[in-house]
Amino acid sequence: MIDDPDLAALFAAANASRLKAYAPYSGFSVGAAVRDDAGAVHHGCNVENAAYPVGTCAEAGAISAMVAAGGRRLSAVLVTGGGDGLCTPCGACRQRIREFGDAETPVIIAGPEGVRRRFTLGDLLPESFGPENLADARGV
Repeated sequence: MIDDPDLAALFAAANASRLKAYAPYSGFSVGAAVRDDAGAVHHGCNVENAAYPVGTCAEAGAISAMVAAGGRRLSAVLVTGGGDGLCTPCGACRQRIREFGDAETPVIIAGPEGVRRRFTLGDLLPESFGPENLADARGV
């Protein structure tokens, strides 16, 4: 059960996307939802490809939807998958999240029943490289 309305909106969007995932090869459907700094929720699902592993992660889809809608900063991420284990973002998606978030960005991991665990991006990607590293190197 999720009592926080903001978290409930993320969970509902991620779970609805998960049910639409295209995962004929792995059979592992994933949904993700992100909230931007204006409070809008954007979501995506994994989309596999016969030329495995050329597919797209759910987090990448949600972030792309956010960017297409004009969002540029993440305030929260929720990822949901099936099975008993935690469905945490892969390494590439952790870096994607880092592009639009920071060490304090909440990354919430859920299953069909609800929230399983909460992390910050800093927990999942410590000492990360981000856009400000490039700005610092250019003297901007």
